[in-house]
Amino acid sequence: MSTSRVVRLNSLLKEVISEVIHREIHHNPYINEFVTITRVEITADLYYAKVYISYLGKDQEKLKVLEELNLLAGLIAVMSSKKMRIRHFPALTFEIDTGLEKQMRIEELLHKISKERQGREQTNE
Repeated sequence: MSTSRVVRLNSLLKEVISEVIHREIHHNPYINEFVTITRVEITADLYYAKVYISYLGKDQEKLKVLEELNLLAGLIAVMSSKKMRIRHFPALTFEIDTGLEKQMRIEELLHKISKERQGREQTNE
């Protein structure tokens, strides 16, 4: 399968799954507006898709949200499949996207290094 088709399908899945979660799964107390779909990665055979989420909250809350989403994965897939024309809708697995946290940590370290460097330059003058 062409790479561009997979990229388009990942993007479409992200939009549709996000819409289903925010508009149709709102009755679940753990799934709220703080749940964000960051990306979707579908396998080459189109049978499985990892859905990465970001959640603003404590680690314990993140795990509960992740657990709830994985319990509802079948229902989310059925609702999403009704909004798309696709021969076989992939089985969904939800995971926490740690990319944002890693990026924030790297930026924090770079800022700290920059401050230390400025302090050294002022001391050497």
